[in-house]
Amino acid sequence: MRQTILPIIFASISINAYAEPTLDQIYTLKGSIVKINTATKSGARGVGSGVVVAEDYVATNCHVLTNAVGVNVTAHGDTFNPVAVKEDWRHDVCLLKVDYLGMKPVVLADSESPQYEQSIFSIGFQGGAPKPQTTFGNVKALYPLDDGMVIRTSDSFMLGASGSPIFDDEGKLYGLNTFKSPGHDAYYFGVPVKWIKALLNAPDLKELGQSGTPFWDSPEGQQPFFMRIVLPVQNKDWVSLKSIAQDWQSKEPTAIEASYYLALAEENLGETKAAQQLYGQVLKANPRHTASMLALAKLAKTEGNVQELQRLTMLLKDLNSDAVEELGANLQ
Repeated sequence: MRQTILPIIFASISINAYAEPTLDQIYTLKGSIVKINTATKSGARGVGSGVVVAEDYVATNCHVLTNAVGVNVTAHGDTFNPVAVKEDWRHDVCLLKVDYLGMKPVVLADSESPQYEQSIFSIGFQGGAPKPQTTFGNVKALYPLDDGMVIRTSDSFMLGASGSPIFDDEGKLYGLNTFKSPGHDAYYFGVPVKWIKALLNAPDLKELGQSGTPFWDSPEGQQPFFMRIVLPVQNKDWVSLKSIAQDWQSKEPTAIEASYYLALAEENLGETKAAQQLYGQVLKANPRHTASMLALAKLAKTEGNVQELQRLTMLLKDLNSDAVEELGANLQ
């Protein structure tokens, strides 16, 4: 009986498409996106993306400007030379001042951070493309760092997209695509708009200071915990993951992602009850945590708990249709 009930759960669910911005919105926002071109002493050239965040100021990642002796900004066939820069290398946010740029600034989000599973999109020069490309995704996790929230999304990006904006469906700026983890099934991270807002009040510098190292480029032992867990997850090294997650939890007791990764380690080490309890704690703290819902749904299926599986499936449906499809595929 159970084998006949499980497919019915998914057959009865109507999968809704994500809400997406209109073509007019995207066209308008492209009018605020620029390509950053750099050159080094050795003659090497680089490319990144940027977004206009205030009159004559373009936000991008500082690492796009690393070792640059020449920088220019191109948009709609025009080329501009920055006259000053504001820098925050620790947080990998730089603002280039470009006189007479004449491009409309985007709207900066009022909220400190987006919600889990909130749909987002980005516009940037993926792969150094001649024209800005638009990509879509969802917020997958938020990680407290210093006074802001680093954003992890499902919107993959590549060389040339560093510094590209992360927008919500209304076109409000929540952050900049910044770095990805190594290896397969990479994690994609962005820095928050809060750090951009803070930098707007910093003094202009006439030259790149290039002082400090971005937090994500620190030696492994000094990296944030949310970066240290990636390789153990990718390599299915559950013992190492458990150790890192426990350390994370002890140093940041309110970090729900620490509890999630500890639960993931416990589940794969055969400690099902401990994992279920931790996943439940995560969902209580954040009812939009779909990774915990997926994990609990799979455990419910294993235990033959059809009622719990159906409850979790309906919750997932309201947050992310892709997650429902993923769950359905895993349970067949």
